[in-house]
Amino acid sequence: MNTHSIILTQIRTALSSNINTETSFSHDRFFKEGEGAKTYGLKTSEVRVIAKNGWQQVKELPKQTIFEMCETLWQSGYLEEIDVACVWSESLHKQFAPADFAVFERWVSQYVSNWAACDTLCTHSVGEFVMRYPDYVNELKRWAKSPNRWLRRAAAVTLIIPARKGLFLNDILEIADTLLLDKEDLVQKGYGWMLKAASMSETFVKGTPEIKKQHLDAVFNFVLKNRAMMPRTALRYAIEKMPEEMKAEAMRKQ
Repeated sequence: MNTHSIILTQIRTALSSNINTETSFSHDRFFKEGEGAKTYGLKTSEVRVIAKNGWQQVKELPKQTIFEMCETLWQSGYLEEIDVACVWSESLHKQFAPADFAVFERWVSQYVSNWAACDTLCTHSVGEFVMRYPDYVNELKRWAKSPNRWLRRAAAVTLIIPARKGLFLNDILEIADTLLLDKEDLVQKGYGWMLKAASMSETFVKGTPEIKKQHLDAVFNFVLKNRAMMPRTALRYAIEKMPEEMKAEAMRKQ
């Protein structure tokens, strides 16, 4: 057994030795029938400790080797192993190169089978990648047109953290427009969440954070323009943090 296999075995031993059937049952409540969500039953905080301990063993390895180890963890289908893979891939963000986008796309299209795996990868690793290589937001627009629902959700949730930073507003609105009539509720929730994050983006005035009014107004106008067609699930997510008068106007029957 090579060193890489030994490390992965140690990770899996650490996960399996902390199995908690109560937590596992609790996890099951968050996933719909048909979503692939195998779990050991660990709390997120426990998984992160194991992931960070493992990172200390692998961080000096070549990026490609770490990605290969991550892919092995993804292939297991266990949420906790996927969490470890996502911690490791995010930890490599300073080494990201354009070719890595194809790796992330493969992981989403081949291995993601539930919203938790999608969001854990995309809100961090893929979001970091797109902030580092902004031109790749156009690849997210391609994902938004994919027949694969997880790529469509990924197109939106990848932009959650950039949206909070006030980035990619026009692209966010374009992706939301592409996903507007999507029949999958998890995709609706994904783009609604993206719009909510954009509406809450902050700027700093004399060191104090304030909501960017132009972004709030842009998202509000998008909602008003599309509220007759927009699924209620997406609409409610999008307006959740808006001022009460805006929410009332958005929900008002036409």
